[in-house]
Amino acid sequence: MLKPHKLVMIPGPTPVVRSIQDQMGRETIAFGDAQFIEDFRSVVKDLKELWRCDGQAFVIAGSGTLAMEMAMANISKPGDSVLVCSNGFFGDRYVDICRRRGLQVDVISAPWGKSVTPEDVEGKLSKKKYDIVTATHVETSTGVMAPIAEIGKITKEHDALFVVDGVAATGGAEEYLDTMGIDVLISCSQKAFGVAPGLALLWASKKALDKRKSLGTIVDSYMDFEKWLPVMEDPSKYWGTPPINLIWALKQSLEIIKEEGLEERYARHKKQAAVVDEAVSSMGFSVLADKAFRAPTLAVYLYPEEAGIDDAKFRAIAADEGIYIAGCLGNYAGKGFRMGHMGNIDKHILISAVAAIERTAVRNGIKLELGRALGILQRGLIEESINQI
Repeated sequence: MLKPHKLVMIPGPTPVVRSIQDQMGRETIAFGDAQFIEDFRSVVKDLKELWRCDGQAFVIAGSGTLAMEMAMANISKPGDSVLVCSNGFFGDRYVDICRRRGLQVDVISAPWGKSVTPEDVEGKLSKKKYDIVTATHVETSTGVMAPIAEIGKITKEHDALFVVDGVAATGGAEEYLDTMGIDVLISCSQKAFGVAPGLALLWASKKALDKRKSLGTIVDSYMDFEKWLPVMEDPSKYWGTPPINLIWALKQSLEIIKEEGLEERYARHKKQAAVVDEAVSSMGFSVLADKAFRAPTLAVYLYPEEAGIDDAKFRAIAADEGIYIAGCLGNYAGKGFRMGHMGNIDKHILISAVAAIERTAVRNGIKLELGRALGILQRGLIEESINQI
């Protein structure tokens, strides 16, 4: 039997389009090559301008978790007070990172599927002085999107630094440092940027850079803003070897983003997420995230309780039908699957993905009308196209 091509529809890595793949397949050159230096310079410039950063953007070899650690390494010292706003697994990860650095941590935890609210944050900040507030923009474990702009406004009013984990959001959910009060935004290459894993991305406001200077020498070396600032300002300088081909790939990703338009990209993610949710829900699955907080980049779909689904079997059949989906985390492990729909995913991919879920559902004994979910998706995509004419 001919095996189908498998679509990677997990919450990251996301599908990598051919033009970006081609950049990763180029012959590697010296990092001191004049053309590469210019390419690197343009990447940093685009990141600063597109996300409206008055400080500096950083592009270094590493993961999103490295960027999370890098943020705290450069704006905190042992004993500082941090308020962590957690909507799930990756929000909780910041608790561990902060405690390992000797920070005094308080946590606001929302039930999975719901979000920490601005009122929750205001309640904490009005009672205690915090140096830093952290929040996860899109929580990969729950598909919840936090109200970052509103939380940022409150944080700014209380003169705390605001750190936003944008790993599953940046490039797919609206984010701007200047209007959302963000002091440090972190992300990575393999989510909504549609590049292979390997790049840690970080934006630091002028206020965050000033905080770094006030700390003097820090114990971290590789993550130190002061080590990387000269390179970001002039890529002909050296601190650590840049991942040349990944930077070329990110440059191509940014060209795609600029051609589409960042606002248009945000709108596309929002519209497509809504219609995919509607299509998948029509098969009997339910969306974990409350409607008011649903992310435009991924979703957690819970199995129909009456169907008695074996999670491992469901995802194995899904792979056989041509789609990789991710298992749930925490208390929802085994109760559903996580599906990404971010980055450079087009209509063809969405249609194939929903069709594969339909076939998988039927093979797992779920009673449904074949083609109904696809019809819902198709109508939504056609309406989107008509509205763009």
